[in-house]
Amino acid sequence: QHRHLLELLKRTTVHGESNSALIIGPRGSGKTALLNHVLKDLREMREVRENLLEDPFLPGLLQTNDKVALKEITRQLQLENVVGDKVFGSFAENLAFLLEALRKGSRTSSCPILFVLDEFDLFVHHKNQTLLYNLFDISQSAQTPVTVIGLTCRQDILELLEKRVKSRFSHRQIYVMNSFDFKQYIKMFKKQLSLPAEFPDEPFAQKWNNNVQHLSEDKTVQDVLQKLFHHSKDLHSLHLLLMLAVSAVTVHHPLLTAADLQEASRQHSTDSKANIVHGLSVLEICLIIAMKHLNEVYDGEPFNFQMVYNEFQKFIQRKAHSMYNFEKPVVMKAFEHLLQLELVQPLERPSVRAQREYLLMKLLLDSSQIMDALQVYPNCPTDVKQWAASSLSWL
Repeated sequence: QHRHLLELLKRTTVHGESNSALIIGPRGSGKTALLNHVLKDLREMREVRENLLEDPFLPGLLQTNDKVALKEITRQLQLENVVGDKVFGSFAENLAFLLEALRKGSRTSSCPILFVLDEFDLFVHHKNQTLLYNLFDISQSAQTPVTVIGLTCRQDILELLEKRVKSRFSHRQIYVMNSFDFKQYIKMFKKQLSLPAEFPDEPFAQKWNNNVQHLSEDKTVQDVLQKLFHHSKDLHSLHLLLMLAVSAVTVHHPLLTAADLQEASRQHSTDSKANIVHGLSVLEICLIIAMKHLNEVYDGEPFNFQMVYNEFQKFIQRKAHSMYNFEKPVVMKAFEHLLQLELVQPLERPSVRAQREYLLMKLLLDSSQIMDALQVYPNCPTDVKQWAASSLSWL
């Protein structure tokens, strides 16, 4: 992958060839690290130094539409003064003007540009995919040497491209995977925790590094790491676990222990949505249980507030001894609070005229999360717990 990408960018900087490619791989597999490593190696090459690469970096999470993206490209290429107050007829005209401003004579002596589109799949949702169309179109034409690199974790990304965009894309795809085994994962664990040789307090650094070595051989620690390794090979997860563990270090507790890593693992795997449930009122808990039963009855099909309310009423009439029968507007207010907390989500954006009771919704908690949260919910009425645990037979 490194050789392939280096060759691709070398052809842009040295020979003035335009190109496009996608780097595809799961989160934390090293897509950005690969690109940064290649750019570092590229800039160290003697034949490239004379023709330095401009590389605007566009994160999809920030560039929410093409207008914002174009402003960011102008800023990163430092062309604000050149653009000034000019008014352009179209997006393509504006982009062409920016690239023309960077030209220095012939194709081979023009300043090569690398556009990096991080979270590439988010650019696909821009109106008419205008930015992607124009960038890929330029990367096929014989103007300024331009290479477009997209980084994405979606394997089906090509299916999301419009036909006209797809026809201008080179279809180069570089796949990046985490291929290391558990032994290498342990080595990474040691490397991340160890203090460097230049650490000012040498005796402490030696003591710390010896402790890290003992931890890596400890059965309890290996079990914690094995659990995380099987859950996700993403190195961000390992960093987060180690950060939680290291935050337990104090003057009086200077070295990490296996217990610190166990506690960090418990915090790391805590379910944030289940934590929200702990702070809900009993009425809101009842509505979540009603939705849980609807999911079971209708096999995960969407539901509306009226269905949830009817389910709650059945419970009140048949089962509840400790629950007060609330008025419908009060129940509706509790339901809207669950919407605000994003425990429930509407399937589509509600129109102004739509009746709120009949908007289709889905629950963002699964059955096991609800049951786990109820186990630790303070002072939960017994009949509410029994209703949650009951099967479909009570209907």
